[in-house]
Amino acid sequence: MSAPMSDTAPTIRTALNDALHAHMRRDPDIVLIGEDIGAGGGVFGVSAGLLDSFGPTRVMDMPISESAFVGMAVGASACGLKPVVEIMFCDFMGVCFDQILNQAAKMRFLSDGRLSLPLVIRTTMGAGDGSAAMHSQSLHGLVAQIPGLRVACPATSGDAVTALAAGLHGPDPLVMFEHRGLYDSPGYAVAADAADLPFGAARVARHGEDVTVVALSAMVAESLAAADCLEGDGISAEVIDLRTASPIDGTTVVDSVGRTGRLLVVDGGAAFGGVADAVVSLVARRAFAALKAPPATLTPPHTPVPYARELEAAWLPSADAVSAAVRALMAD
Repeated sequence: MSAPMSDTAPTIRTALNDALHAHMRRDPDIVLIGEDIGAGGGVFGVSAGLLDSFGPTRVMDMPISESAFVGMAVGASACGLKPVVEIMFCDFMGVCFDQILNQAAKMRFLSDGRLSLPLVIRTTMGAGDGSAAMHSQSLHGLVAQIPGLRVACPATSGDAVTALAAGLHGPDPLVMFEHRGLYDSPGYAVAADAADLPFGAARVARHGEDVTVVALSAMVAESLAAADCLEGDGISAEVIDLRTASPIDGTTVVDSVGRTGRLLVVDGGAAFGGVADAVVSLVARRAFAALKAPPATLTPPHTPVPYARELEAAWLPSADAVSAAVRALMAD
């Protein structure tokens, strides 16, 4: 059986809020920057109460100008502060992409390591709530292609907290894509021997023998639900939660495919050039001889996110779609 949903872990929203409070109490160099993060508590409530606790010099509401406040955060980080920036929706990253691509990602390298950038950019992603094409994208695969950035896509509250800490204490900026459909979920329960995995290490969320299903963020839950269904058909699926889009833990994936011989990668991001393609390419290079069937991917169609609820539901990968893709792999 898959790991059950945890009854005791806090939700991702609560865990991040608690972690921000704790980090800011311990470290006066941590500052929060973003739109409506102060009195509003953030568009999804993650920064609730922080303005009251730490005041406007450390919890700074910004005007609607992502290029300005992300650029400010990059400079502040280079000068010794540890900014946590909130971009309401990852769709808005296009406004400040120069600051992310050409400044944050490169400054440590261009300074020959003299500058360190402990900068966290938090943003949301994911379709499923009828927010249409410009508030529902999942751009983690795009950002993961940028050298110099670390990219986290947590599926559990524990992984969200781990990623936040890694960003605040690492030399390179970290971008955390938080699926807003997961904010009120603690995610699945994590075994004790996997609870302290380092940042960048994938987690085997379910052990299996016949096929390896690799997923991250909201697609982990869909893959685990599919694995439960497939078990009734006598198919044993191993589910791997990548946890991060950059780096990708190729060792865990390759070890699993070496045992199962089959690979399905499930991602809510782009059909072309995204995380799914990167994992397939990695396995083709490192475990080609172990494959019993061509590797497969399951992503949304290569179209903008539909607004109509019925079309959006059909556009998103689901547990049923994962099950169908696995059955097709097993038939090869």
